[in-house]
Amino acid sequence: MLLDTYGRVATDLRVSLTDRCNLRCTYCMPEEGLQWLQKTDLLSDEEIVRLIRIAVTRLGVTEVRFTGGEPLLRPGLVGIVEQCAALEPRPDMSLTTNGIGLKRTAQALKAAGLDRVNVSLDTLRPEVFKTLTRRDRHHDVIEGMAAARDAGLTPVKVNAVLMPGLNDDEAPDLLAWAVENEYELRFIEQMPLDAQHGWKRDGMITAGDILTSLRTRFTLTEQGADERGSAPAERWLVDGGPATVGVIASVTRPFCGACDRTRLTADGQVRTCLFATEESDLRGALRSGAPDEEIARLWKVAMWGKKAGSGLDDPSFLQPDRPMSAIGG
Repeated sequence: MLLDTYGRVATDLRVSLTDRCNLRCTYCMPEEGLQWLQKTDLLSDEEIVRLIRIAVTRLGVTEVRFTGGEPLLRPGLVGIVEQCAALEPRPDMSLTTNGIGLKRTAQALKAAGLDRVNVSLDTLRPEVFKTLTRRDRHHDVIEGMAAARDAGLTPVKVNAVLMPGLNDDEAPDLLAWAVENEYELRFIEQMPLDAQHGWKRDGMITAGDILTSLRTRFTLTEQGADERGSAPAERWLVDGGPATVGVIASVTRPFCGACDRTRLTADGQVRTCLFATEESDLRGALRSGAPDEEIARLWKVAMWGKKAGSGLDDPSFLQPDRPMSAIGG
């Protein structure tokens, strides 16, 4: 198992399939994009499947989330999902996406064995979407989410980040729309993972701000810790249920004590935390011919050194050099 010195066990693997993205969200990367990884630096499809197999069969991982960048840009995605679905024991598999390519891929992903999707959508207003993402693709995301729902990739979860002066007034509208369309909405506090390092705690929209806004229209009943488990989102029943809304308060109410995640970057590095400043190389071991036992050992060593928390509240906190698109959300 992937145990750390604080007694936490990582069973949830986040796998970044690419650092590339077809949006340019202002809280993630600059308008001109980034210096992308070279193709030779990326893990191959076979290497990704092998590492997932080691994690599932040797290290106790039970959940696999495919991320990016934008994972739908990975040409071999359907094949990777299909091979991972054949593993014994079979992991629960999900995908975090911006939704643009879902309309054409949802059915194939479901047939390959994907269980569900998380789609990033911060606004219901196309003009605000264009400002936030620097792309006019709002309709593609809406259609992609509907395609995922119709394909059975459910529950379709919607991840929304509220930004001051842009969409900070939309929380109630987003929730009403999500409930109507049978999507599960989760608001995420903006985190210091932008490539520009422009994040500032002052002025950010907090979990408290979001809940205050939602309560102007809805009655929210908090679900207990037993319901939450190790999930990052605190959840509330909406008007008595069954619909729920979640808030991931990564900055103001961190949940590091219950963290059960391990992360694999697109170039084969283990990260113990989104905010980690160190990585452990598995790609080198793979390509030097290391057996599965050695790769599993290296992964265990990496996770044993996981820190107690993200360090966001420490005055000496340094934002990671690698942005969200390279780390995998």
